[in-house]
Amino acid sequence: MYHEVTYKDMSRRRRRRVVVAVCAVVFAVILGLAINVARAGAREQGAVALRKAIMDAAIRCCAVEGSYPLSLSHLEQDYGLRINHSSYVVTYEAFASNLPPTVVVVPR
Repeated sequence: MYHEVTYKDMSRRRRRRVVVAVCAVVFAVILGLAINVARAGAREQGAVALRKAIMDAAIRCCAVEGSYPLSLSHLEQDYGLRINHSSYVVTYEAFASNLPPTVVVVPR
């Protein structure tokens, strides 16, 4: 059976296509924003974990050698600490060998 497509039918189809396209774009934008928020949270969590690893290695060094290390490179060479310098900026300040160092880790 032949069904004639009227102007009203074409207008409804066009409206549906526009609504579906707008919904797809809105969904893609929301998904992109959610991914960016998750990445930022993961980077912050990585910075916290890296700071904890540096402090743990410094405490281990103090327990073994009797003093806190004066440089971060000492922890990297002798205690197996691995730092991704391209992803994080690490500030390691040791005031004295008998005081724990000040460590600041910031994601790039």
